[in-house]
Amino acid sequence: MKVAIFIEDLVEDVEFIYPYYRFKEEKFDVDVISPEIKTFKGKKGCAFVSKKSIKDVDPEDYDILFIPGGYAPDRLRRYPEVLNFVRRMHELGKIIGAVCHGPWVLISARIVKNRKITGYHAIKDDIENAGAVYTGKSVERDGNIFTGTDPESMAELLKMIIKEARKMKPGPF
Repeated sequence: MKVAIFIEDLVEDVEFIYPYYRFKEEKFDVDVISPEIKTFKGKKGCAFVSKKSIKDVDPEDYDILFIPGGYAPDRLRRYPEVLNFVRRMHELGKIIGAVCHGPWVLISARIVKNRKITGYHAIKDDIENAGAVYTGKSVERDGNIFTGTDPESMAELLKMIIKEARKMKPGPF
Protein backbone atom coordinates (compact mmCIF):
# COMPACT_ATOMS: atom_id res chain seq x y z
CA MET A 1 0.00 0.00 0.00
CA LYS A 2 1.50 3.31 -1.05
CA VAL A 3 0.54 6.65 0.52
CA ALA A 4 1.21 10.20 -0.65
CA ILE A 5 1.08 12.92 2.00
CA PHE A 6 1.19 16.49 0.76
CA ILE A 7 3.16 19.12 2.63
CA GLU A 8 3.85 22.84 2.42
CA ASP A 9 4.91 25.54 4.85
CA LEU A 10 2.70 26.11 7.89
CA VAL A 11 1.13 22.67 7.84
CA GLU A 12 -0.64 21.90 11.12
CA ASP A 13 2.13 19.84 12.73
CA VAL A 14 -0.02 17.14 14.35
CA GLU A 15 -2.12 16.75 11.19
CA PHE A 16 1.05 15.77 9.36
CA ILE A 17 2.82 13.79 12.11
CA TYR A 18 -0.14 11.63 13.19
CA PRO A 19 -1.10 10.28 9.74
CA TYR A 20 2.54 9.89 8.71
CA TYR A 21 3.33 7.58 11.62
CA ARG A 22 -0.09 5.91 11.64
CA PHE A 23 0.38 4.82 8.02
CA LYS A 24 3.96 3.73 8.81
CA GLU A 25 2.63 1.71 11.75
CA GLU A 26 0.42 -0.16 9.27
CA LYS A 27 3.57 -0.90 7.20
CA PHE A 28 2.36 1.31 4.34
CA ASP A 29 5.00 2.92 2.12
CA VAL A 30 4.69 6.68 2.74
CA ASP A 31 6.02 9.46 0.48
CA VAL A 32 6.05 13.08 1.58
CA ILE A 33 5.31 15.14 -1.53
CA SER A 34 5.50 18.89 -2.09
CA PRO A 35 5.82 21.43 -4.88
CA GLU A 36 9.59 21.40 -4.34
CA ILE A 37 11.99 19.23 -2.38
CA LYS A 38 13.01 21.09 0.76
CA THR A 39 12.46 21.43 4.49
CA PHE A 40 9.11 22.91 5.51
CA LYS A 41 8.17 24.58 8.78
CA GLY A 42 4.99 23.59 10.58
CA LYS A 43 2.67 26.03 12.34
CA LYS A 44 4.01 24.90 15.71
CA GLY A 45 7.64 25.08 14.56
CA CYS A 46 8.48 21.49 13.63
CA ALA A 47 10.64 20.93 10.56
CA PHE A 48 9.45 18.43 7.94
CA VAL A 49 11.42 17.23 4.92
CA SER A 50 9.90 16.46 1.56
CA LYS A 51 11.87 13.99 -0.51
CA LYS A 52 9.65 14.02 -3.60
CA SER A 53 8.44 16.82 -5.82
CA ILE A 54 4.92 16.76 -7.24
CA LYS A 55 6.56 17.04 -10.67
CA ASP A 56 8.28 13.67 -10.20
CA VAL A 57 5.39 11.48 -9.02
CA ASP A 58 2.55 9.67 -10.75
CA PRO A 59 -0.87 9.32 -9.06
CA GLU A 60 -1.20 5.85 -10.53
CA ASP A 61 1.62 4.72 -8.20
CA TYR A 62 -0.36 5.56 -5.05
CA ASP A 63 -3.32 4.00 -3.26
CA ILE A 64 -3.99 6.81 -0.77
CA LEU A 65 -3.56 10.58 -0.77
CA PHE A 66 -3.70 12.45 2.53
CA ILE A 67 -3.85 16.25 2.82
CA PRO A 68 -3.17 17.73 6.27
CA GLY A 69 -4.52 21.11 7.29
CA GLY A 70 -3.09 24.30 8.68
CA TYR A 71 -2.19 26.97 6.15
CA ALA A 72 -0.44 24.46 3.87
CA PRO A 73 -3.59 23.67 1.83
CA ASP A 74 -3.95 27.31 0.83
CA ARG A 75 -0.41 27.16 -0.55
CA LEU A 76 -0.76 23.72 -2.13
CA ARG A 77 -3.86 24.60 -4.13
CA ARG A 78 -1.89 27.24 -6.04
CA TYR A 79 0.05 24.56 -7.95
CA PRO A 80 -1.61 23.07 -11.06
CA GLU A 81 0.48 19.89 -10.63
CA VAL A 82 -1.00 19.36 -7.16
CA LEU A 83 -4.55 19.84 -8.44
CA ASN A 84 -3.92 17.52 -11.40
CA PHE A 85 -2.59 14.85 -9.01
CA VAL A 86 -5.72 15.14 -6.84
CA ARG A 87 -8.06 14.99 -9.85
CA ARG A 88 -6.28 11.93 -11.24
CA MET A 89 -6.40 10.12 -7.88
CA HIS A 90 -10.11 10.87 -7.79
CA GLU A 91 -10.67 9.67 -11.37
CA LEU A 92 -8.88 6.42 -10.50
CA GLY A 93 -11.14 5.92 -7.45
CA LYS A 94 -8.20 6.01 -5.06
CA ILE A 95 -8.65 6.99 -1.41
CA ILE A 96 -8.36 10.71 -0.74
CA GLY A 97 -8.26 11.99 2.84
CA ALA A 98 -8.23 15.60 3.99
CA VAL A 99 -8.48 17.16 7.43
CA CYS A 100 -9.24 20.64 8.74
CA HIS A 101 -8.40 23.09 5.91
CA GLY A 102 -7.27 20.20 3.65
CA PRO A 103 -10.60 20.20 1.76
CA TRP A 104 -9.51 23.53 0.22
CA VAL A 105 -7.28 21.48 -2.08
CA LEU A 106 -10.22 19.25 -3.01
CA ILE A 107 -12.31 22.34 -3.74
CA SER A 108 -9.64 23.81 -6.00
CA ALA A 109 -9.30 20.44 -7.75
CA ARG A 110 -13.06 20.64 -8.38
CA ILE A 111 -13.92 17.20 -7.03
CA VAL A 112 -16.39 18.06 -4.25
CA LYS A 113 -19.54 19.08 -6.14
CA ASN A 114 -22.58 17.18 -4.87
CA ARG A 115 -20.44 15.33 -2.30
CA LYS A 116 -20.82 15.23 1.49
CA ILE A 117 -17.74 16.94 2.92
CA THR A 118 -16.69 18.12 6.35
CA GLY A 119 -13.80 20.31 7.40
CA TYR A 120 -12.87 23.03 9.81
CA HIS A 121 -15.94 25.18 10.46
CA ALA A 122 -14.20 28.29 9.06
CA ILE A 123 -14.25 26.79 5.54
CA LYS A 124 -17.93 25.79 5.63
CA ASP A 125 -18.84 28.56 3.17
CA ASP A 126 -16.04 27.54 0.81
CA ILE A 127 -17.23 23.93 0.85
CA GLU A 128 -20.86 24.92 0.20
CA ASN A 129 -19.90 27.47 -2.48
CA ALA A 130 -18.04 24.67 -4.28
CA GLY A 131 -21.32 22.77 -4.55
CA ALA A 132 -20.69 20.26 -1.77
CA VAL A 133 -22.89 19.48 1.20
CA TYR A 134 -21.11 20.56 4.39
CA THR A 135 -22.14 18.09 7.09
CA GLY A 136 -20.18 19.47 10.03
CA LYS A 137 -19.68 15.92 11.29
CA SER A 138 -16.34 15.11 12.91
CA VAL A 139 -15.63 12.67 10.07
CA GLU A 140 -17.37 12.24 6.75
CA ARG A 141 -17.05 9.75 3.93
CA ASP A 142 -18.53 10.10 0.47
CA GLY A 143 -17.28 7.44 -1.90
CA ASN A 144 -13.49 7.61 -2.06
CA ILE A 145 -13.28 10.99 -0.26
CA PHE A 146 -12.71 10.97 3.52
CA THR A 147 -12.70 14.27 5.42
CA GLY A 148 -12.29 15.36 9.04
CA THR A 149 -12.83 18.58 10.93
CA ASP A 150 -9.69 19.01 13.04
CA PRO A 151 -6.94 17.14 14.93
CA GLU A 152 -9.54 15.61 17.26
CA SER A 153 -11.15 13.82 14.29
CA MET A 154 -7.98 12.20 13.03
CA ALA A 155 -8.07 8.95 15.02
CA GLU A 156 -11.50 8.11 13.58
CA LEU A 157 -10.59 9.46 10.13
CA LEU A 158 -7.41 7.39 9.86
CA LYS A 159 -9.20 4.31 11.19
CA MET A 160 -11.80 4.65 8.39
CA ILE A 161 -9.17 5.23 5.71
CA ILE A 162 -7.02 2.28 6.80
CA LYS A 163 -10.06 -0.03 7.04
CA GLU A 164 -11.09 0.90 3.48
CA ALA A 165 -7.52 0.51 2.21
CA ARG A 166 -7.34 -3.00 3.69
CA LYS A 167 -10.55 -3.92 1.85
CA MET A 168 -9.04 -2.71 -1.41
CA LYS A 169 -5.69 -4.45 -0.94
CA PRO A 170 -5.69 -7.02 1.85
CA GLY A 171 -2.52 -8.66 2.99
CA PRO A 172 0.86 -7.77 4.41
CA PHE A 173 2.58 -4.62 3.24
